[in-house]
Amino acid sequence: MHDSNVTDCTIIGGGPAGLYASFYAGMRDMSVRLIEIKASLGGKLHFYPEKKIWDIGGMPPTHGLNVMEQLIDQSSTFEPEIILNTRIVNIEKINDQLFKVISEDGGSYFSRSVIIATGGGIVYPRKLKTDKAHQYEKTNLHYTIYRLNDFKDKKVVIVGGGNSAIDWANELKDTTAELHLIHRSDTFRAHESQLRKLKESNVHIHAYTSIEKLVPGASNNRIQAIEVKNTQSETSYQLSLDDLIVNIGFDSEPNFHQTDGLDLSLKDNYYIEGTSLAHTSLKGVYAIGDIINYEGKVRLIAGAFHDAVNAVNQIKESVLPSETPQTIMSSFHEGLQNKSTD
Repeated sequence: MHDSNVTDCTIIGGGPAGLYASFYAGMRDMSVRLIEIKASLGGKLHFYPEKKIWDIGGMPPTHGLNVMEQLIDQSSTFEPEIILNTRIVNIEKINDQLFKVISEDGGSYFSRSVIIATGGGIVYPRKLKTDKAHQYEKTNLHYTIYRLNDFKDKKVVIVGGGNSAIDWANELKDTTAELHLIHRSDTFRAHESQLRKLKESNVHIHAYTSIEKLVPGASNNRIQAIEVKNTQSETSYQLSLDDLIVNIGFDSEPNFHQTDGLDLSLKDNYYIEGTSLAHTSLKGVYAIGDIINYEGKVRLIAGAFHDAVNAVNQIKESVLPSETPQTIMSSFHEGLQNKSTD
């Protein structure tokens, strides 16, 4: 193993947390390798290309695709090594400042520290368990929205009660001919301002309601209506529709950090127990973004940025403590100033 193969940091995960950590580590003049399991960077933002993201400081409401593109562009500022299509299966601690990150295909990547930024892991939109739902996925059953205009002047039903479902309803309410939102309870997991906006609109909200049956059209390849049931009144009724959008969360595959050999403390056998400074129970391994759990953790993109800065600063102080102060402002960063004049 040559020193040239050893980076200061290996980041596992190419979503918002990992991308920003890559940029900020470059600002701290650290060598970076970023490894992503999928063929492209961006993480779950791929599922929300036309959904507006409201909660990033200094940025007006911006579509997920644009946020993703800007994060990817920013992450490449200091030319990190990017490795795609690579599944990580283990991390081995060789000594206090040397780790071996091992991929499924037998590759080994050496670094002085590791940042785990895997978020929800390898995720897929949770699908309806209704019989034969899969046969409508190529026509009018949708688990994500790629083009808002596809639903213009149509009768649309959205299933879900979280931020994404509420945001989609607000995005579509002024362009659809008729819009219904159904949710299994009357408690919505969404930002208050967005929920208020929805309730003040003409969207038909069906609380305590779940889908009982999909009713096909004459051709049998599209959903013509859904049969739903109100669990409080025990009444059933049909809603006709042109398109059905389902946003009820994500399912994930087991992740490498859940293996017993890593000695990471976990919550609910998934989230990595850590600190607000991104430390984990394994010295030299840090966790950021949705994957880490600590008191006061904020699971927003803004929170992921905060975690990334803390992790990088902790690594810098540990690996190269005498080089620079604990933090550095972009306005004083000579490399960034030179880039701005290119």
